[in-house]
Amino acid sequence: MKKHPEAVLQKKKRGFQMPHVFIILTIVMVIVWVVSFIVPSGNFARVMDKTSGREIVDPNTFSYVAKSYITPDVFFQSFYQGIVGGINIMANLLICSGVLGVLESTGAFAAGIHKLIHATKGKEISLVIIMYVLFTLFGVLGYGEGAYPFFALGTTVIMMAGYDRMTGAAAVLLGSCCGFACGMLNLFTTGVSQQIVGLPMFSGMGYRAVVLAVFFVIGLLFILHYAHKIRKDPTKSLCYDEYKDQNAENALGEEIPMTWRHVVALIGFLVVTVLQGYGCVALGWSFPNITALYIVYMIVLAVLFRIGPNEVCARFGQGAGRVLVPALAIGLANAVMVLLKDANIMDTLVYYMGNALNGKNAVITLLIVYLFVTAFNFFVVSGSGKAVMMMPILSPLGNMLHINQQVMVLTYQLGDGLTNYLWPAGCAVCCTLCGVSYDKWFRFAIKAIGTMMIAAYGLIVISHLINYGPF
Repeated sequence: MKKHPEAVLQKKKRGFQMPHVFIILTIVMVIVWVVSFIVPSGNFARVMDKTSGREIVDPNTFSYVAKSYITPDVFFQSFYQGIVGGINIMANLLICSGVLGVLESTGAFAAGIHKLIHATKGKEISLVIIMYVLFTLFGVLGYGEGAYPFFALGTTVIMMAGYDRMTGAAAVLLGSCCGFACGMLNLFTTGVSQQIVGLPMFSGMGYRAVVLAVFFVIGLLFILHYAHKIRKDPTKSLCYDEYKDQNAENALGEEIPMTWRHVVALIGFLVVTVLQGYGCVALGWSFPNITALYIVYMIVLAVLFRIGPNEVCARFGQGAGRVLVPALAIGLANAVMVLLKDANIMDTLVYYMGNALNGKNAVITLLIVYLFVTAFNFFVVSGSGKAVMMMPILSPLGNMLHINQQVMVLTYQLGDGLTNYLWPAGCAVCCTLCGVSYDKWFRFAIKAIGTMMIAAYGLIVISHLINYGPF
């Protein structure tokens, strides 16, 4: 007799339950602790790079140092130090989410989403595509963590259209992934790397647009296939437990009439979003500038909807409270970096990679670099942090093997960018914001992002063969 799908799911649920995001990140920390006993401690000397104005490694100065062991007290202190070190990103997430909470409390989002749902009635898949395009654009502009406050909203919009939470998370995360990984306007990886090797900022954008197009199509095909599959057969949803009881029409409660105040609030939100993108790309804005913009917008909302100061603060606190767990997860992810520094093994791992490349031909070298950056990203999420360690080594290596410097930057960029949305240290936070468990996301993403990773290496090889420049 065939078992009912719900009975099967219940059995699986009792047999294994995915650990909380805090536990996942703690496991990564434990892995670093174990590795620290195996890998020798070592350091490169740091020098000031005149081109980029950043402190980078001198590739000719590596030396082993006395072994640094991570003692139990250092391990447990890293939880606190990680949170302190990640406070810039955490504060931006909490403040921006608090302001979005105020905006949601006015009913503007609900009214706007209801209008959008009615406009796409019968062609709800267009709403999925719109969200995917929007988050791809965020990624292209290098929003990175700056887009975190929008993740839950984007997921909810797609769920309102009758799709499951995984479809929403896929549109949000795959869009962010392909936009960020292509590196067209990514200050944190492409910008820093090109400065270090002496290339014009954001040069070679034409080929990166091709990379974006390839990633975009791959991601879109996976999303559309999954969305069609679960609408045809809901039991195939990776979030079936929730999806079987999901009521799209009531997800945002009773429909709210759109008023002129709601229209002004939504236009203001659009203006804030555009200013955030322009400020980050053209004006060099960082988190303090972004949060200041949102606080000004919150004051405008308070005046527009005549909300008293105490009530604004209460609504702000509720909005910020919803992302407290993801914010703390950012701190734990940063604790991994703290442990790597305490053990003095980051430079050693990069040094090992450099030695492994001796005597290899260009195509094999590019593969090793790509795979190393991909693997290293499991521990070190910071794209700019890895760039200042690795590019001073990769740049002269490229010169010796007649590999274009632009190709070396592209190889680093793609190795770093894609797995930000796959490995737990970077992605567990994103999953929490979207409301999906990491194991379910990994089951979906390993196929989509895995395909992008294979395509990425092909694009790297092609860039070398066509002498993608300038040097």
